[in-house]
Amino acid sequence: MKKIALLFVFGSLAFVANAQEKENFISKLQPEIQYTRPGDKTGMNVFETSKDETVPYEGLKVKFGAGFTQQFQTLTHTNSGAVPLYPRLAPGFGVAMANLMMDVQLADGIKLNLETYLSSRHHNESWVKGGYLQLDKLPFKGEFWDNLMKNATIKLGHMGINYGDQHFRRSDGGNTIFNPFAENYIMDAFATEVAGEFYLKNNGLLGMVGISNGLINGGYQHPQVVISGQTHKYHRNPSIYAKGAIDKNIGDLRVRGAASIYYNASDGRSTLYGGDRTGSNYFFVMEGATANAKDNAFSGRVDPGLTNQIRAIQLNGFMKFHGLELFGTYENAKGRNVSERFTNSPKRNVNQIALDAIYRLGAKENVYIGGRYNTVNGQLLASSADKQSVNRIAIGGGWFLTKNILLKAEYVDQKYNDYPSTSIFNKGGFKGGVVEAVIGF
Repeated sequence: MKKIALLFVFGSLAFVANAQEKENFISKLQPEIQYTRPGDKTGMNVFETSKDETVPYEGLKVKFGAGFTQQFQTLTHTNSGAVPLYPRLAPGFGVAMANLMMDVQLADGIKLNLETYLSSRHHNESWVKGGYLQLDKLPFKGEFWDNLMKNATIKLGHMGINYGDQHFRRSDGGNTIFNPFAENYIMDAFATEVAGEFYLKNNGLLGMVGISNGLINGGYQHPQVVISGQTHKYHRNPSIYAKGAIDKNIGDLRVRGAASIYYNASDGRSTLYGGDRTGSNYFFVMEGATANAKDNAFSGRVDPGLTNQIRAIQLNGFMKFHGLELFGTYENAKGRNVSERFTNSPKRNVNQIALDAIYRLGAKENVYIGGRYNTVNGQLLASSADKQSVNRIAIGGGWFLTKNILLKAEYVDQKYNDYPSTSIFNKGGFKGGVVEAVIGF
């Protein structure tokens, strides 16, 4: 009996030591970084990072994260037949997408973020999405700087700009764990630009002003366009954008409201509604007969092409009460492309409305069901003074097997209205099912 007891004691000590060794190994790969949104389920419904000092500074640390998404779809599409659609649409698996994220704790309150697309629909090769420096403290001594940074955050780099709240819930390549549905909005406001953002945050109130180069990449050349044999040179202006938000808890009820604006009077090539470089999660729908997944990567989305002059406003509302979750968006964009500008065409006006209704089940809310209504209407085509509209209804649900693993599915029905007879979208639409397996950490 003594031998058995000794074996039990030593075995227990070995088990504890092995468990501690594994925990230490995991903590080295996944250390906590200050002022960072988690990449798993606990990052859901997190918008801007807070000023809460929940993680102590312990020197230089590097944290790696990733997002993986594998998709299966069974979709069908139709149109008037004036322009042939992709004829070989059949059930199957899409391109698996993957992102690699790296956060580096450089100093107390100072971190670096770098994200790489390892695999995406729009690009076969791995390439860097962008990176930025985030400062929640400054390395300057003095009471003025300490008092300022109690409520301030500064972001500098080539990054996804903070226009609207929807980009916190969208799918971005392999990083899809925060999106309760398979795809983003019809008019997908997202752009990575060289930018600087200054935030003030206090007790659920947020104000932000930002300035960017207005481009998805750099630009040194003086922009120009040739129309009817005449060359027009024009200035490339920076984009100015801002956001105000309030986020409060009233008992068990959480309420958030946000308003954002983005403006550029003379952009080189604004991609606010065409800045995604990974691709849609609906493959080949409403694409032409010779389409391929890489070059026709944004199936099911609408880009109004307001690439030279743009003023966009997005209003968002979020409410969560126990398992019930509502997220709504109203968006208005007005502008024109460079050809429209130099031919004195009037600015076009486009509106978007969307509503997500989600109910999360269980004490840990690991299962959810929900629906989304999304509509876009206005002068969507530069070639037509008429108005068009696109409507989508999506119904789906998901199951978090763990906080890092999500299985979700949806049924989608999207219709295109009032497009000209020469358009592939004339009397067009698609519908069917999509299933996604997601890993995020």
